[in-house]
Amino acid sequence: MKDCCGGRSGDYDLAVIGAGSAGFSAAITAVGGGRKVALLGHGTIGGTCVNVGCVPSKAMIRAAEAVHGGLRAARIPGIGPCTHALDWGRLSRGKDDLVETLRQKKYADLLPTYDGLDYIEDGPARLVEGGVEVGGRTIRAARVIIATGSRASRPAIDGIETVPVLDSTALLALEALPQSLIFIGGGYIGTELAQMMARFGVAVTLVTRSRVLSGAEPEVSQALGQALRDEGITVLEGARYAAVEGDGDTVTLSLSQKGRKVSVTAEKLVVTAGRRANTDGLGLAEAGVETDAQGAIRIGDDMQTSAPGIYAAGDVTDRDRFVYMAAYGAKLAARNAVLGGKERYDNATMPWVVFSDPQVAGVGLSEAQASHAGFTPKTSVLTLDNVPRALAARDTRGLIKLVADEATGRLLGGQIVAPEGADSIQTLALALRFSMTTQELGDTIFPYLTTVEGLKLAAQTFDQDVETLSCCAG
Repeated sequence: MKDCCGGRSGDYDLAVIGAGSAGFSAAITAVGGGRKVALLGHGTIGGTCVNVGCVPSKAMIRAAEAVHGGLRAARIPGIGPCTHALDWGRLSRGKDDLVETLRQKKYADLLPTYDGLDYIEDGPARLVEGGVEVGGRTIRAARVIIATGSRASRPAIDGIETVPVLDSTALLALEALPQSLIFIGGGYIGTELAQMMARFGVAVTLVTRSRVLSGAEPEVSQALGQALRDEGITVLEGARYAAVEGDGDTVTLSLSQKGRKVSVTAEKLVVTAGRRANTDGLGLAEAGVETDAQGAIRIGDDMQTSAPGIYAAGDVTDRDRFVYMAAYGAKLAARNAVLGGKERYDNATMPWVVFSDPQVAGVGLSEAQASHAGFTPKTSVLTLDNVPRALAARDTRGLIKLVADEATGRLLGGQIVAPEGADSIQTLALALRFSMTTQELGDTIFPYLTTVEGLKLAAQTFDQDVETLSCCAG
């Protein structure tokens, strides 16, 4: 057992199960309000994001972008393509060093700096009457927050249990680059990692039941899918998985697509088809904590579960699975649990990002969601060949789609697929937060030759033909 900060015994105001981003956010919030907190860790401190998720994947995606950039330079007249040398072992070690540095700096080193916080690492935790049982003893706490995160799930495909399967964690830990890969799942994780590996020279096939980024606008999904195909990735959408088999050296996925049977073979199989909440062994049913069909904890807008006094936050819940929303939700949970708060979870202007290239980002309602919510939506779709920044960069892959209420002109949401789209979406998030109309966004001053200026042009597209405007004329 490891007890940080003195290992005090006695009752706690709050016990937090899980020492990842959500757990730390909850614990820090509570001790900041003068409460006594037990933070219960199990496994590597820091959770998914810093250890096996956001940090290592984005570091490797950026590296793949640098490798690919030499080849893409040929899009500019007067510059020829070049190939960068790749040392996979050194690249992987650099990624691991970054992870270790951030884990130490942003998690382990923070523990002694907070008075009233005890870090206890003594095996898995289980809810019991009056608190949490861990390591054979009961941690007595007035309130509990569950923040145990999630893990990769595996689809039910005949034969999949008989062949070696990689998840995103195992993929990022490979000691050598494979020659070929099959990815099952075309969501955020699948598209990011499939493109990353293709840019490192791996032959990649991406297979998905629906379409690439099925939750995105159809126009956005199509644009990204085409970008992936243009890079040589085989994208099979609308697939029905039949079976998986392997001979030790290769793996073969059999499927049907549009009524025809297809067979795909590669060196390894990567499953990126969703995640499942880490709720096993927590004693949720006995404690009266309800979960959904995927095992995620059901919570109210106050972050409380169906059991009074027990709250949950982050990937273990049925809410948004983004690290920043995990931290946000955990902060609300701590305030409501032990600081007298009455705050509500609000994701109406939550931006989301996919670190593909071109990047994909969105906020607010899609066109379909707006209709479902009772609005009569109007939309504008602006391709990047209308954005001066994209023209100057010789890279017009992508588009911007805005959704507004036809009756009032108020912006309801939008999505962007563009090489620098991720850093532009927060502007639209603020526009939604302050209930701007399409007219107001179109009249706002934006700097010229920036990607974010595309939002202004897309807003003007509701009422004008932007092709008839001069540069900076709006």
